Amino acid sequence: MKPFIGFLFLILLPLEFSASLLEDKIPLNHIQVIGSHNSYKQSIDPILFKMIKKVDSNLAFGLDYSHISLTEQLNLGLHNLEIDIASDTLGGRYGQPKSLIWAPGQAPFDPDGVMKETGFKILHVQDIDFRSNCLTLKLCLQELKKWSDEHPKHFPVFITMNAKDDAINNPPGFTVPEKYNPRIFDLLDQSFRENLGERYMITPDQIRGNFPSLESAVLDGAWPSLKKARGKFIFILDENDQKRTYYIQGHPSLKGRLLFADADPGTPEAGIHIMNEAKQDEVKIQALVRKGYMIRTRADADTREARLNDRSSFEAAMRSGAQIITTDYYQKSTHFPSDYQVFFPGGGFYRPNPLFKP
Repeated sequence: MKPFIGFLFLILLPLEFSASLLEDKIPLNHIQVIGSHNSYKQSIDPILFKMIKKVDSNLAFGLDYSHISLTEQLNLGLHNLEIDIASDTLGGRYGQPKSLIWAPGQAPFDPDGVMKETGFKILHVQDIDFRSNCLTLKLCLQELKKWSDEHPKHFPVFITMNAKDDAINNPPGFTVPEKYNPRIFDLLDQSFRENLGERYMITPDQIRGNFPSLESAVLDGAWPSLKKARGKFIFILDENDQKRTYYIQGHPSLKGRLLFADADPGTPEAGIHIMNEAKQDEVKIQALVRKGYMIRTRADADTREARLNDRSSFEAAMRSGAQIITTDYYQKSTHFPSDYQVFFPGGGFYRPNPLFKP
């Protein structure tokens, strides 16, 4: 090593080491990350998409996107994913999508027959938008576990989950989803324990500790440092209706539950809240973030912003301080021409939250 280079190395190494130490001391709620929406979604088969476009062009407009695998997204540096789960306690409910009959000639679906198994399935819209990079929750969780084992010091990853059970009644003929209830949510937690394991997770119990409620812990600054959160996943149930009530039922402050809930501030379960309209709620989000809550918002939706190359929602999301910002366009669209892409100034999908001073 040349003398000057060696001298420069000795100067810069402590600075880099100190920067790393400072970053690790940042509380989990003092960061801002970008991740993906409907992270599992594959493209609709072109034959089916053409049929959907003829029947409902607006629907086709909003469904015209797809994602690379969960592993590839995490390797890019995304720190948030979304996985939609449909209950299938008997197995096979979603194994034969009706549109394979309505629009014949499509590519094969589920060649390994995993959709015949009992357990939670991963899909966007039954019978229409059903192709997934991981068809079952079991496969998704096992993929996350494998990636985490290969990157044991990874930054924490937030994963939102929609509990899919909405029926499509018009036109008739669509698969009828299985409705969620407290028992099915118990099975959901069991699936996490069996296919991922609590040691890979940050749970409400860990944050609440000895506080009387999860919210009181959050408002007192109980979120861990980035160092303590490394190697972990944080799962959030993105529901605010009867399904949220079912998940909380018998578990005040989410005691014993593995997922956080999208709970309204002012309730015992509050800690992480979904507020997707960043432009409309920018000031409200800022106030909640400063109090200690974690907020997830969106940079874009239904391909609109990408088609218009409109970054205004993303810019509002950044200004709001919402810790989790989701997008369908961490990479440019492969479905239509567009320069729209979401990343922080200077590049990347993570930064210290601008609402908090270092």
